[in-house]
Amino acid sequence: MKILRLFLGVFFFAAAFGRGFAVDRHGGQLVLSALSDPKSFNPIVAKETSTTAITNLIFEGLTTTNGVTLEVEPNLAQSWEVSEDGKIWTFHLREDVVWSDGEPFTSEDVVFTFNKLIYNPDIPTSSRDIFSIEGEPFVVETIDAYTVRFVLPGKFAPFLRSMSQEILPEHRLAQVVKEGKFSYHWGLNTGPQDIVGTGPFLLEKYVPGERVIMKRNPRYWKEDADGSRLPYLRRVVYVIVQNGDVAMLKFQEGQIDYLSVRGQDYPILKPKERRGNFTVYETGPAFGSNFLVLNQNRGVNPETGNPYVSEAKLEWFTDVNFRRALAHAIDKQSLVNIVMNGLGVPQYSPMSPSSGYFYNPNVPRNEYNLPRARQLLKEIGIFDRDQDGIAEDEQGREIRFNLFTNAENTQRIQIANILRKDMEALGFKINFVPLAFNQLISKLDSTYDWDAVILGLTGGIEPHFGNNVWQSSGHLHMWYPHQPHPATEWEAEIDRIFDQGVQTLDREKRKELYDRWQVIVAEQQPFIYTVLPMNIFAVRNKFGNLNPTPYGGAFHNLEEIYIGR
Repeated sequence: MKILRLFLGVFFFAAAFGRGFAVDRHGGQLVLSALSDPKSFNPIVAKETSTTAITNLIFEGLTTTNGVTLEVEPNLAQSWEVSEDGKIWTFHLREDVVWSDGEPFTSEDVVFTFNKLIYNPDIPTSSRDIFSIEGEPFVVETIDAYTVRFVLPGKFAPFLRSMSQEILPEHRLAQVVKEGKFSYHWGLNTGPQDIVGTGPFLLEKYVPGERVIMKRNPRYWKEDADGSRLPYLRRVVYVIVQNGDVAMLKFQEGQIDYLSVRGQDYPILKPKERRGNFTVYETGPAFGSNFLVLNQNRGVNPETGNPYVSEAKLEWFTDVNFRRALAHAIDKQSLVNIVMNGLGVPQYSPMSPSSGYFYNPNVPRNEYNLPRARQLLKEIGIFDRDQDGIAEDEQGREIRFNLFTNAENTQRIQIANILRKDMEALGFKINFVPLAFNQLISKLDSTYDWDAVILGLTGGIEPHFGNNVWQSSGHLHMWYPHQPHPATEWEAEIDRIFDQGVQTLDREKRKELYDRWQVIVAEQQPFIYTVLPMNIFAVRNKFGNLNPTPYGGAFHNLEEIYIGR
């Protein structure tokens, strides 16, 4: 399931061409790069792609989305039925699936995952924001060893697609949950043999700061048309690099098999395709979003008794005209030209143009306009009163704050430096500090010790899977998470939209609701959107069964990929 996650800014992949006859395709490895170490190996508590890029290979859901057709297909469940009112779903599980330790996969694992993990209030998971209707959870129960029933409190439009939620093993985790240790379980010091899944690959070795090695799961349940057990590849290796420049160098040297191509890389790599024996693929604007976000958390640190955000900064950041002024100060087309070498598009709303049906292109656009930005600030009493080059508010407080982004992403570093200059043109004093990705995530979801951040979120085709971001109570409601009640009327309206949208089965009516959501976000600017890169990647010409798509990327069918030449 494409729950929105904090996006490190690196893609993970796979490749293909024609099949031979009676040829053993097993063996070989795919070598990828990652811009950060994983934060854990626990998919339930993960909020960042540095973790889920690994766990997505280990764990699976009842359904899956076809990377080419975008249709929902059976996976761990082989079939299902739904009642006439759309509220009772009965899944029939595959009986040939075993966990990687040899134990059978059963309906008890499904019930355990939902009732003991996702719906456990003591476990901090973003999935809980997805699997509820107006705060009410689903009833999940076993019928027999291979039949499980979901009773929904209301209609749930994206239910089948949401059933790609990873299922975890009860026999390995029940005692851990009972002891209250699950939130910290399967950390980076866990022995690979202790992480048990049903997916095509297993953790073989993790060397901090160097690499993550995944090995073929010999008990994986999928077979090819000839009855040969998948996956074909023996290993998938993630080489941890400091930044995109190092990844580019390693790709050119042949040390990695895939590269997420930045605009600055494109004119270097494209002419070398034939000589370098690789192919550059272009699939349109990237999914997801990139933005500047300001900390509007009204809460108080329980340990210190101090507010997370100072009174002055909270006044500035919660004023919509302040946020709109920042939006008007961003020259998005220049960002595309300078940072992405022209290979990108300005972004104005939460969904990418590649998202398809639910994307709304008709939202308010706070275009680059410095005079308008200064006017909006002056209307709320912010301007350079004493002509010292720094703007002050009505109380004479200078507009100063910290700006963070993840140090591994060179494009974000460039964007942050340009935005810092744009904000300084308004008289703001900005202290820009790049941080390691996992350190930045800790500030965002644990300590709340930050002022402004440039970051991104993964995206998809289903708006509801961003519920953990957009509901005011959500774990990833980044500017002010876990609100007991909506802090503003516009946030309350978005809550209502997501509550209604998930229960509305009429596709056109859902479209109207989510169009309105995108308009509200463009008006209120909780995320001040920047630019989206074009989704361009390079893959070595040695893999069979490669079928890149805009949604699935290069390696959506990783278990079918093999070394072809």
